[in-house]
Amino acid sequence: MAIIDQVKEIRRALHQNPELGGEEWETSKRIQEELQKAGIPFKTGFAKTGVLGVIEGNSEGGTVALRADIDALPILEKSAVDFKSKVDGKMHACGHDAHTSMLLGTAFKLQEMKEQLPGRVLLVFQPNEEASPIGGARPMMEDGLFDEFKPDVIFGQHVWPDLPVGQIGIRDKEMMGASDTLSFTIKGAGGHASMPHQGKDAIVVTAEFISSLQSIVSRNVNPLESAVITIGTINGGYRYNVIADQVVLKGTVRTYSQKAKDTVKRRLENLVKGFEIAYEVQIDFEYVDGYGATINTPEWAELVRGSAAQLLGEAALPEVDPSMAGEDFSRFLENIPGAFYWLGCSKEDEKAPKPLHDPEFFFDESALEVGIETMVKVTVDALKKLEG
Repeated sequence: MAIIDQVKEIRRALHQNPELGGEEWETSKRIQEELQKAGIPFKTGFAKTGVLGVIEGNSEGGTVALRADIDALPILEKSAVDFKSKVDGKMHACGHDAHTSMLLGTAFKLQEMKEQLPGRVLLVFQPNEEASPIGGARPMMEDGLFDEFKPDVIFGQHVWPDLPVGQIGIRDKEMMGASDTLSFTIKGAGGHASMPHQGKDAIVVTAEFISSLQSIVSRNVNPLESAVITIGTINGGYRYNVIADQVVLKGTVRTYSQKAKDTVKRRLENLVKGFEIAYEVQIDFEYVDGYGATINTPEWAELVRGSAAQLLGEAALPEVDPSMAGEDFSRFLENIPGAFYWLGCSKEDEKAPKPLHDPEFFFDESALEVGIETMVKVTVDALKKLEG
C-alpha cells in the first residue's frame, strides 16, 4: 500500500473513533502500532497517552522535533462524510486526526530515507491539546519528553480552512494568541420583580458590566496592539417575576503581547472594584492564565517559508494575519526555538468553508499529501541547516 493510501486509511479510522483529551488510549495504541510496523522505536507514558517516536539518521547532527496533537472535541458531528464519527457527542472538528496521520506519514517517509539524514528526528504525538489551561505539552515535558534528546528546533502544522489546499500560512512572529479564561459571579440581593428597590438586581448590574468590559479594549489597549474580551456564557435568575440575586459570567481574553495582557488584567480588576462600590454588590472574579501566544522564531519561520516555496511555489505562500485562537504548541516554543504553520485544507472553489470546531467542519483529504511532503521537506532542510 502506498504511504498516502495508508495515511488516508489511518485518518479515517481515527475520525470514526474520536477520543477526548486524557482519554486517547485507543488513538495512542494505533500510533504505537503504526510506528512499530514501520520499525520506528518509541516511548510512551507522557501525559498518560502521549507517544515519542525517534528516527536516528546515519550521522551525527542536530535534533528536529515534529509535533501532532491527537485529541478530539465534545461536538456532535453533522458532516456528510461516510466515515463520520461513530461516537455520539465526540468529533475530530479541529483536524487532529489529520495532524496525527500526517505525522505518521512523515515518519514513514523519513524512516525510509534515514540513511540520508544527518541527525535525529523526534516524533511528538501530544494528547489533551484542547484542554486549556492544563494542555498536554507541559505535562509531556514534565514527564521527561525531552530528557534524553533535547530538540534544537521544533515544528508543528495545523490544518486551516481559511486557506485552500496547496497553500501554507506562516509568519515570522505571532501566529496564535494567548487564551486566558475569565469568570465573574455577581452577587446582589433578590426580591419581588414589582419592588426592585428592595433588592440589588444582579441582571441589571450584569448588563452594565458587560458593556463596560468592552471599553477596556477600545479605550485602554493600544490600538496598534490586539486584544479581545468575550463573555461566552451568562447564567442567572429564577423566574420572570423574581429579582435575580446572582449571575455567573464566563468568558475569555485573547492577546498577543504581555503588555496588552497586563493592561487588560489590571483594568478588569479595577472595573470589578468600581462596580462593587457603585452598585453595592459583591463580585467574585477569577482570571486563569491559559496558553501563551504562539510566537515563531523568525529564522525557523523563514526556513519553513523557503522549504514550502521550493516545494509548492512562491504563490503557495500568501500573506496571512495571525489568529486569536489559542494553541498549546506555544508551550513548546517557550522552551525550544521553532515554528508553527498552517496547512490549507479547503477546496479551491469553496466560498464559505466550515471553520474549525464547527459540527460540519470538513477537511479536504488532498491536503494530506501536501502536509506530509511539506513536513518532510522542512525536516530535511532543518537538519541540513543544523549540520551547517
